[in-house]
Amino acid sequence: MTETKRPTTIAEQIAILKDHGCIISDSTFAEEILSTINYYRLSAYFLPFRNEDRSFLSDTTFEKIYRIYEFDRELRSLLFSAIESIEIALRARLSYLHGLRYGALGYLDSANFNARHNTDRFLENIQREITSNRNVPFVQHHQQKYHGYFPVWVITELFTFGMLSYFYSDLLTQDQKAIARQYNTSHTVLKSWLRCCTDARNICAHYGRLYYRVFSAAPAGFTFSAGVRWRMWAVMLVIKALYPSPQKWSEEFVLRAEKLFQKYADDIDLYHLGFPRDWKAHL
Repeated sequence: MTETKRPTTIAEQIAILKDHGCIISDSTFAEEILSTINYYRLSAYFLPFRNEDRSFLSDTTFEKIYRIYEFDRELRSLLFSAIESIEIALRARLSYLHGLRYGALGYLDSANFNARHNTDRFLENIQREITSNRNVPFVQHHQQKYHGYFPVWVITELFTFGMLSYFYSDLLTQDQKAIARQYNTSHTVLKSWLRCCTDARNICAHYGRLYYRVFSAAPAGFTFSAGVRWRMWAVMLVIKALYPSPQKWSEEFVLRAEKLFQKYADDIDLYHLGFPRDWKAHL
């Protein structure tokens, strides 16, 4: 069995940070934070402030790192709210198109999908969601009254964002193009956008770090420098492109984002997010 690091007390964690050059002016405050935020979770926010030997850059304070953590938490909440609108609109558009073209249960017929479609896995995922939501009233209703058959506009309400993304990718090409036109892009670009949005949604849902993060998927359809396309700015442009209401985007999302960035202007570095200085003008 591989030997792991031994557990450390909060006092020891503070001592380690100080030994590495982190400035902690209020140990009581640090203790309070570390008693509610796992040291390992918080340590990820120290990454852009470390030298190669793991020591901290000069003037790195615990308070600053905590404020960046709080910025990230609020940014996550903002993005998750936007992705909710995107997900609900995507469900509506996919189910509407598929239902009208192939009927209420056309999603059960593999002929209505492309050759990549794995019918067995698709049906297994659907059954998993039905089972997980078996106590939800509309699920019980369709189980009892319709012998477990769910129209496409009902079953998609159980789909995760990942399932919606795969559903779109498995559509016949003409159907992909019809959906993509609603987003003013090509069907191949939309696939990449949905993949990026799925990743961002999952990170937000599991309280993952967005600040200084290198994402696993980069979107097509935009021009970025090599590093930026894997950063938060690329994801932000995808969310803008997928957001169903341009008016709400401008009047609600952008204004909330501006207030958030102003609130933490002295703590965050736009470079660590891949954001340009004039980011608001692009949103």
